[in-house]
Amino acid sequence: MKLIVGLGNPGAKYENTRHNTGFQVMDEIAKELCINITQQKFQALIATTQFQGEKVMCMKPQTFMNLSGEAVGAAMRFYHLSLSDLLVIYDDKDIPVGKIRLREKGSSGGQNGVKNIIAHVGSEQWNRIRVGIGKDPTRDMVDWVLGTFSKEEAPIHHQAICLAKDAAIYSITHSFMDTMNRFNQRMK
Repeated sequence: MKLIVGLGNPGAKYENTRHNTGFQVMDEIAKELCINITQQKFQALIATTQFQGEKVMCMKPQTFMNLSGEAVGAAMRFYHLSLSDLLVIYDDKDIPVGKIRLREKGSSGGQNGVKNIIAHVGSEQWNRIRVGIGKDPTRDMVDWVLGTFSKEEAPIHHQAICLAKDAAIYSITHSFMDTMNRFNQRMK
């Protein structure tokens, strides 16, 4: 089974914020796979489906961003998943709006949700798709990530969300190395 996780914060207050980019990608994945991510389990909203013969669980942790590892770790242990079965999608302030980056491993980069996942799964060796939200050095970082995209940024960000969705779905039936080669090349 593959576990695809999008990071964000629950509640309408955070729905369209930069920090909810992972949830936004999961919503696009749900549309593509014709599922509703509404079942409550592991302190998360989940949906399980089959895609081209592969069982897939889609997850939106409901623990708030900084405790995302609680939901991810619980699902990994319950289903005895290996780290190679895990794909996490989240926002990254160090990547420009409209860009994505795929990696097989890495540090948290200061992203507290990622830091918590690393703590709960005991490793940095898992697949990730980082979606750029950019940064503004004149603004407080918390206000920035909990803010919304400008009218000019919104369509560019939506294109990145759709690209991240395509990469995540492609990764279900292809190696992550193949997925990185295919989708990271588009960023040149």
